[in-house]
Amino acid sequence: MRIDKYLWCTRYFKTRNQATEACKKGHIRINEQVAKPSREVFPSDELNIRKNQIHYQLKVLAIPDSRVAAKIVGLYRIDTTPADALKHQEAQKLAKEYYRKKGTGRPTKKDRRNIDDYLDEGE
Repeated sequence: MRIDKYLWCTRYFKTRNQATEACKKGHIRINEQVAKPSREVFPSDELNIRKNQIHYQLKVLAIPDSRVAAKIVGLYRIDTTPADALKHQEAQKLAKEYYRKKGTGRPTKKDRRNIDDYLDEGE
């Protein structure tokens, strides 16, 4: 099976076009080699996927016939992504929640004091 189709079937990308674009940009590696979208995937291949600034590591167990349900994706791959990468994602989510939404205006006095205190600590 093609790598772009495999990634779509195992629900790493919502569309096959997104999987193809990721391959073209060099975000997908098979056995430490950059993969083109048409590259074939076989059981026991090691995949490295860079998606949303996280490097996922997978091992292919089997090849699905078509797109599979989310409950049975585990039959076709093993996710060996280190826990550090997933913790980094959680930290990014928390950091985004702190900042005001775009267009809400200038920092308040309290925000300015916090920024100044933070910058003074670094020096």
